[in-house]
Order: sequence, then structure tokens, then C-alpha cells
Amino acid sequence: MPDAAGPYGPPRPCPDPVALSPLTDTLLAAKRRAGLSFADLGARLGRDPVWVASLLHGQSTASAEEVSALADALGLEAELVEPLTQFPVKGGLDPVLPTDPLLYRFYEILQVYGLPLKDVIQEQFGDGIMSAIDFSLKVDRVADPAGDRVQVTLCGKFLPYKKW
Repeated sequence: MPDAAGPYGPPRPCPDPVALSPLTDTLLAAKRRAGLSFADLGARLGRDPVWVASLLHGQSTASAEEVSALADALGLEAELVEPLTQFPVKGGLDPVLPTDPLLYRFYEILQVYGLPLKDVIQEQFGDGIMSAIDFSLKVDRVADPAGDRVQVTLCGKFLPYKKW
């Protein structure tokens, strides 16, 4: 008979659904203290707000100049943000299936429309993929009498599969 902890041992704590690095926590807290938006930071760094958010979340790599501008904007020591010049491990959200409602909606969109998008893209371009490296992403607010809408534009280079 299994003990009170269950047949697989004691229960493990649930992982943080979006585990942020200590540096991300520090950067986001400094952003809040400074009263700056991602658009404000983007203007100071000469980058899109989505890219800046990606940088603060440890998913992009900054130049030395961008790190310096970010440190100045957030009132932080340059050494603290220097790790942002290193190549990150990308896509490290846990668990794989997001539980945050907004993130889950993107997952749901891919579940419902992923294969149709693949078919339409490949019908128009051929057998290949959309790059996530030669890529941009833009978020806009679109006024609508029934309630404002979120417009997300993904723009990636088409990369055909090679034959050899």
C-alpha cells in the first residue's frame, strides 16, 4: 500500500508557469520604478518595443551600446545588465503548455489555425518555413466601437527546404 505521499513519492512543488531569471525580475522592477514603457525603452535603444520586452525577458541579445543605453534608462550599473550581451537559451517557458491565459490563447490559435496557416503558406511559397530569426513582430491597438482589438503582425523571411 502506498504511503500518504502517494505511489510516486512526495508531491513536488508546481513550477512557476513562466519562470523568470533573477535578471529579468530586476530589469522589470527597474522599468516599473523608472515609470517607463517598453515603447519608451525602445525609443532610447532605437528598437521596437516587442524586441525590448524580449531582451528584458532574456530572449534577445543586446549590443554593448544597447546595454549601456538600457542601464542609463533604468538607472542600473552597466555591469548588472552586461549578461544581456550573451547569447541566451531561447524559448525556455515552463511548462510547455502555457497556463497564463494570454499566452495560452496564442497556443490555442496555433492549435486551431496552425495547420491551415502551414497549408496556405506552403501553397503560396512552396515547401519551407517562416524564419523566426529573420523576423519581426509588431503589436498594435486597433480602435473598434465594439471594443479595442489587438493586432499582431508576424513578418518572417520564407526559407525553402533544400534538396540534396
